[in-house]
Amino acid sequence: MSTAIYSHPDCQRHDMGDWHPESPARLQAIADQLIGSHISDLLDHREAPLVDLADLERNHSKNAIAIVRDNVPAEGDTYPIDGDTSLNAWSWRAAQRAAGAAVAATDAVIDGEIDNAFCSVRPPGHHARPVEPMGFCLFNNVAVAAKHALDVRGLSRVAIVDFDVHHGNGTEEAFRNEPRALMVSFFQHPLYPYCEPQPITDHQVNVPVPAYTKGDVVRQIVTEQWLPALHAFQPEMLFISAGFDAHREDDIGGMGLVEADYAWITQQMMDVARLYAKGRIVSCLEGGYNLSALGRSVVAHVKALADL
Repeated sequence: MSTAIYSHPDCQRHDMGDWHPESPARLQAIADQLIGSHISDLLDHREAPLVDLADLERNHSKNAIAIVRDNVPAEGDTYPIDGDTSLNAWSWRAAQRAAGAAVAATDAVIDGEIDNAFCSVRPPGHHARPVEPMGFCLFNNVAVAAKHALDVRGLSRVAIVDFDVHHGNGTEEAFRNEPRALMVSFFQHPLYPYCEPQPITDHQVNVPVPAYTKGDVVRQIVTEQWLPALHAFQPEMLFISAGFDAHREDDIGGMGLVEADYAWITQQMMDVARLYAKGRIVSCLEGGYNLSALGRSVVAHVKALADL
């Protein structure tokens, strides 16, 4: 298998303050663990390009884009978007790289240059609504890439898999009325963004779980709810919102997953991708704030993607 890692130094320059859990250190922790696990040299490391404005506009309103682009502060200052999301001088550039990585990875996978990819990028994306940034997220990287796959690359069906501890409300909103996309997820409830769970449908299988849920329950959800929906849908490509904050060591949530659970989920998605999607998967980093647990979990995820 050929697995690429997309990233860029600009993604570490976005900084919302020393107090903020969504910190530049997250990407360094991932890079360190990939090296420490002796798999970094087995991966295809690629630089994230800047996203085309047209790709952003497929998922985000002009105003949502302007909120980020037009409010970049001077070096050393910050601009608050909401109570936990802000911009610094590098945020627009970092957001362009994060979405650009997802789109570039999508093209490379569809073109057969690589089998799959993990985008080690920030800011994350799955809370970003079509009309506004929110919840640490500026643009919805996975949604932008999935719409590129559908509308530019001509795929007929894509699936979006979200295993972050928080509900991917921005992704759900972006694809709620899109029959060409299936979204499957679990998320701790109640927890940010504190929206009421929507009914499960043929195209939205988003399953709320209580705090303290562990891997055995999540595996049952995947087996009994995600997989039947994915097999019925037969996606031509899979996108993963890869948040690792459901790990038992991550205090931002209250779930109990471990590295083996992330590896198992990834392996199940690999099996689906092999059946229907020529193995095509693009995964993008979302949450994960305990740096050690984050790095170890990403290694487990990437090793599964790369069949290592």
